[in-house]
Amino acid sequence: MSLRISTVLLLFIVVLNGCATPRVLMPSPNVYVAGHEQLFGDIDGELKDHRVQLLYVTDRAPEQDESGKLIYGFKRSSSAAFGTATVEIGEGTSWEQLVEQSLTSERSKPIRLRMGTITELGRFPPTPFPFKAKGGFIEPDAKVVAEARARERELHAEINRRLALTPRKQVWLYVHGYNNTFDDAAFTLAESWHFMGREGVPILYSWPAGRGGLTGYAYDRESGEFTAYHLKQLVKSLANDDRVQKINILAHSRGTDVTITALRELFIESRAAGIDPLARFKISSLVLAAPDLDFSVIQQRVMTEPIGPGVGHVTIYVSQGDRAIGLSEWLFGGLTRLGTLQFGDLGTRQIEIMETVGSLDIVDLRGEGGAFGHGYFHTNPASSSDLILNTRFERKAGAEYGRPLKKLGPGFWAIDDNYLLLP
Repeated sequence: MSLRISTVLLLFIVVLNGCATPRVLMPSPNVYVAGHEQLFGDIDGELKDHRVQLLYVTDRAPEQDESGKLIYGFKRSSSAAFGTATVEIGEGTSWEQLVEQSLTSERSKPIRLRMGTITELGRFPPTPFPFKAKGGFIEPDAKVVAEARARERELHAEINRRLALTPRKQVWLYVHGYNNTFDDAAFTLAESWHFMGREGVPILYSWPAGRGGLTGYAYDRESGEFTAYHLKQLVKSLANDDRVQKINILAHSRGTDVTITALRELFIESRAAGIDPLARFKISSLVLAAPDLDFSVIQQRVMTEPIGPGVGHVTIYVSQGDRAIGLSEWLFGGLTRLGTLQFGDLGTRQIEIMETVGSLDIVDLRGEGGAFGHGYFHTNPASSSDLILNTRFERKAGAEYGRPLKKLGPGFWAIDDNYLLLP
């Protein structure tokens, strides 16, 4: 069988892989199994539940399933909506049972994830807003702007209600990747936030991905371009909320391109107005997990238009075992993708930049990444542990800071499956 046919078949398998089997709770991170941390004892009130109440923002078009319940598919909507989605971790599981199973690598049985009720709380006006052009300046329709601001106040009220439940006045914004359904992305955020200790407010940003089929990658790629404006507006809105002290962003796969595009435009706009984007947008951490991005393009878009200084800290998780990124690399003519970058791929100039930039780390997983090695940031107990230490505890890379990564070079680190398990 030719390489081309084999690759197309592999693509088809990848497309089907996301929805082939029911989702179960991710493996317990090594940081819990080895007893380094115990976060569940600090959880109080209504957060102490096997159900996770997520806040979501989406520009997927609303639909109904066969029973008439609200669902979101892959079709695009010109208006962004926000609401709540309930993810159940283990049917009928008590909180005590969930905590017990969250601290062991040998569970008594798989813990199924199930989507509960999805409730839309509000919907912003469709974009683009009507406007008038006067003397080269744009004046949006006043009524539409007033409606948008009213919806923003409603969104802020829901965020503030949730902030009141937690001592950490931060939000965790998750931007999913290619071929993800709304439910699958919600499962990933729910389980990740659970193991983060359930502090702060988890917000799912779900864009119109998951069409599937052999043309699904192209559809999702263009949906990423479609959604960038709505994500920009969300980040602005979160930053406008005085009660939100920090914003943490986790982006995966093609979601990294969506995120980088949105932040790049926001930061250019902010700097043009003479405003420091770090102070304006309050982004404490930006994590790019398994980024499906052309490395040379990223150098021009991120390093040339310095995005790093607009964020407290940037972490990029990469892996040579990421076969989905390997396929993407083939599709784009063999050009190096950021998600499989190795230290040996860096030239002298790039290493010099890494030496001078103190707010960027690249972490290379050299371990088991799952079926296609693409979701390792939550399926690999070593990677999920480092993500917890990195973002939840805000620890710098290096054993002296409590993150015993292996240093490969300036700002470049490695971990394997035994991370935190061995002395």
